[in-house]
Amino acid sequence: SSLCVSRVPLKVEQANNARDALAKAVYSCLFDHVVTRANQCFPFESSANFIGVLDIAGFEYFEHNSFEQFCINYCNEKLQQFFNERILKEEQELYQREGLGVNEVHYVDNQDCIDLVEAKMVGILDILDEENRLPQPSDQHFTDTVHNKHKNHFRLTVPRKSKLAVHRNVRDDEGFIIRHFAGAVCYETTKFVEKNNDALHMSLECLVSESKDRFVRELFENSNNSKDVKQKAGKLGFISVGNKFRTQLNILLEKLRSTGSSFIRCIKPNLKMISHQFEGAQILSQLQCSGMVSVLDLMQGGFPSRAPFHELYNMYQQYMPPKLTRLDPRLFCKALFKALGLNENDYKFGLTRVFFRPGKFKEFDQIMKSDPDHLAELVKKVNKWLLHSRWKKVQWCALSVIKLKNKIVYRTSACIKMQKTVRMWLCRKKHKPRIDGLVKVRNLKKRMGRFNEVVAGLKEGKQEMSKQIQGLETAIDSLMVQIKRTVMTRIDIDHEYQALVTRSEQLLIAMQNKKKEEEERERLRRIEEEMEREKKRREEDEQRRKQDDDDRKLKSEMEQKRKQEAHLLAWLRPGSSGSPGRGADPAGSGADFSGERRPFGSKLLAGMEMELQLQAEREEDASRQTVLEQERRDRELALRIAQSESELIPEEVQNDAGLRRGPQVQATKAAAGAKKYELSKWKYAELRDAINTSCGECRRVIANMAAMEFTPK
Repeated sequence: SSLCVSRVPLKVEQANNARDALAKAVYSCLFDHVVTRANQCFPFESSANFIGVLDIAGFEYFEHNSFEQFCINYCNEKLQQFFNERILKEEQELYQREGLGVNEVHYVDNQDCIDLVEAKMVGILDILDEENRLPQPSDQHFTDTVHNKHKNHFRLTVPRKSKLAVHRNVRDDEGFIIRHFAGAVCYETTKFVEKNNDALHMSLECLVSESKDRFVRELFENSNNSKDVKQKAGKLGFISVGNKFRTQLNILLEKLRSTGSSFIRCIKPNLKMISHQFEGAQILSQLQCSGMVSVLDLMQGGFPSRAPFHELYNMYQQYMPPKLTRLDPRLFCKALFKALGLNENDYKFGLTRVFFRPGKFKEFDQIMKSDPDHLAELVKKVNKWLLHSRWKKVQWCALSVIKLKNKIVYRTSACIKMQKTVRMWLCRKKHKPRIDGLVKVRNLKKRMGRFNEVVAGLKEGKQEMSKQIQGLETAIDSLMVQIKRTVMTRIDIDHEYQALVTRSEQLLIAMQNKKKEEEERERLRRIEEEMEREKKRREEDEQRRKQDDDDRKLKSEMEQKRKQEAHLLAWLRPGSSGSPGRGADPAGSGADFSGERRPFGSKLLAGMEMELQLQAEREEDASRQTVLEQERRDRELALRIAQSESELIPEEVQNDAGLRRGPQVQATKAAAGAKKYELSKWKYAELRDAINTSCGECRRVIANMAAMEFTPK
């Protein structure tokens, strides 16, 4: 079959990326080949134990930090977390399991920084891979996405918050700052997307795998499956550098966790790299950043040397006589330490092993391997300590039995007290509602004295109210008997009690209303009597005033008549001064009497009658004005009384009072309820009596109508 070759044009940028990817692939294959050849030089195929040395790149922080520094510092974060777990976390958990009671040492956990980088979907590495898969990836878009998804994250911030001026000039979409365990680093994201893409064109890989050079073909034999190469020939697949780095780092950490680890911390004494010069501030900063301060605190209060009891027993049982070798490993070790007189602060017994302070295990070993004479003396001390310990154990056992007996007695009394308390609580829970209900009902019965006081003050309906009060007292007594004889719930008691309270309140309100009605009727009666007395007084005053007017009028007429008669007699008397002579006009008419003497008797009488008539009309007008003024005052008084009475007297009382009044008041109410009523035929005295004796509303209506009807024009 003939091979079909097709040419696919690539852009310059794509061609450059493909070339760089091929160079990196060749380098990677060569590196793997060198490692494989080195492993083949060992004289054995596999080993159960090995010693591995891991030399890592230190924490990097430059003026310009890119994708390489990001990956290196991410690796340092993972290794620092492994260091914290192995040295600090696991060591403290061991102390806690063994019950040593060592003070806890706090350290900074950088798990949140690791999650920021490698978390699924939202980690920076996954965001970068997602950006590489876009049709048009962009470093700025990748940076904006990182800031948006971790807007309030403690470990991530924008470049303008950096302490260095060169980093503050970086825009927000051109970089970000990550607060690592060793300090904050500003990463410039330019070419992050490009450096993350390790894609190798399948056509190039196929071309290299079919090379005529056998060594070159062998380099790429195990890299890809030939089937996949045929399927993907001509395609440029995406291979993430960050994802490969994360995978290889996790494999390394799994291997580290499955083996024993020892750590060597390297500290730079100075930045100039010269000998015998130490910069204290810089060294202290490195120790703090690497977490060595917490490790030193733990070592100062911890026990770095430890050994299980059975291992110590196996190591030193050959030096001990058979009498001591029969002891269990824990007691054996404790006897040795007590006999040697070791300081209790230099060691501590756990549950499964004994822990030593730094250098103390070596001293113990030297003592155990000393000369035989010293060992014999040591055995005597061990036997003496065993006797003391067993005697103390007997004492403690006896004391424990006594304490146990006292505890049994105490618990017996406590159980009885608890039973009494529980019974009391159950009884109280059962009967407390009844007691509370009985107290409330008794208090309600005590308040019945108020009802009797109200009934005693009534004048009408006293017998009926007494019957109702007696019925209420009977109901209260029956409820008290029911509560005493039957077990009622709180809800039933409250229901019955509320019914009695409602009934008593209604009865009290009824009695109070009746008392108010009686008081209102009494008040109205007094008002009517007062109005009747006022009416009589006014009639007497009116009669007295009329009598005085008549007397005054009669006296005035008599005085006027006397004056006219005296004037007439003086005029008729001859020779008197002012007597009419010749040419004089006695009537003042201006007539000339020089001639014939005319008769003047009729004219004089006519003038006197006219003058008397005018004087009578003036007196009548003055009397009429006095009567109108009195009527106006009476009308204003009636209006004020009507307004005050309508505000004070309730509607029910007004209706009852209106029904009990005479036909005159009822007629007044009918007149007030009518839409149009003729008042011109009423006399003033009748209208005033109707206003004064009517209820508030009728009084106001009649007064208004009277005011409109009798207003002087």
